[in-house]
Formats: sequence, structure tokens, C-alpha cells
Amino acid sequence: MRVSTWQKWRHLWRMHHLQTPYRLLLGEDDGALVSIDCETSSLKVKDAEILSIAAVCIEGNRIRTKDAFYTLVKPQQALDRENVQVHGLRPSDVSEGMPLEEALQKFLQFIGGRTLLGYYLQYDVAVLNKYFKPMLGTVLPNHEVEVSGRYYDWRVGDYPGAYIDLSWETIIKNLHISALPRHDALNDTITVAMMYLALQSRGYGVL
Repeated sequence: MRVSTWQKWRHLWRMHHLQTPYRLLLGEDDGALVSIDCETSSLKVKDAEILSIAAVCIEGNRIRTKDAFYTLVKPQQALDRENVQVHGLRPSDVSEGMPLEEALQKFLQFIGGRTLLGYYLQYDVAVLNKYFKPMLGTVLPNHEVEVSGRYYDWRVGDYPGAYIDLSWETIIKNLHISALPRHDALNDTITVAMMYLALQSRGYGVL
């Protein structure tokens, strides 16, 4: 993957400040990308609690759905009714979820040092880092790929200067991929992986 000098420096700085044994764990990279997604209790990072986490690996042109990672997370606060209508996770669903610290540990073991992929990934990573920073001693050091950015590069090449719609529905339509039901963390990771592979086939994957 082509990264800037700044990205390389940032990665090395974060790796240096990682607490052991996380330095070894997050240094393991088999070259696969991992698409991630979180369902949360709020769209505000400072208020958001994680309700579910999912991740699925992409190796070459294959999505490894059979060994994907998914877990519900037991929140500390009661769920807001409006948010329940969005993500569909009822209090009874998450009440049996995994404790947050255990879920985060398993998530780290799954992603290792792989490059993270997502749709508006900045939000998910910000929520995760809110919890990871005190645990790791720094934020996640993994490189990141924003699928909407790759989609923008593809579309603006054909329509320079035009407004590029980066909505989920538009990206799915223009890439001609099958839509899975939204606001399910695992479905969203798989859909993002399909977006990425469709872009990769057009020459806009990891460079």
C-alpha cells in the first residue's frame, strides 16, 4: 500500500508508544485488509457506547466471510428509543452481549496489524480509540483506507469538477453490487468489502 511519509511516521510513533504485548499483536500483518464497522448508541463520539463490532478480512479478491468477527457488546447505559429504531438492537439483545473490554481484546486479536477499511471510517475509529487509548497507551496504529475516498477518486476521474454523491445507496448503485440490509455491523462490513473489490477491479484499490 502506498503511504505518505507522514503516515509512516505516525504509524511508527504509535507503534513505539504501544504497551506490550500489544506492540507485537498490532505489528502482525499478513497483507490482508480488514473491513470494520461498529453500531453505537449515539452519533456523537464522546457519548457513543459500542453496541456491536464486526470485522471481515479481504484477501486478494476474496471476502473471508466464514471466519468473520462479530459480537454484541453490553452497554453501560440504557439505550435511547430513537437509536434502537436505527440499528435495530433492542435492550434484550445487547443485555446478553460481551463485556466491552473482552470484546475489544478479541477485536484486536482479529485485526492484528492489518490495514483497516470502512465507510466513513473516521467515526468508527474515533469511537474505538476512545476506549483503546487508555488500554494501549496510544490510539490504533493501523493504516486506514476510506472506501468513499476511493469511490470519489474513481468518479471524479470520469466527471472532473462535478459534484460526487458519496451516499451509501449511490455507491452501491454505481458499483452494481448487491445491497445487504443496513445498520447491521456484519452486513455493513461485507458490503464495504464488496465496494472495495468493485473499485479494485476498476483500478482503485490499495496502491
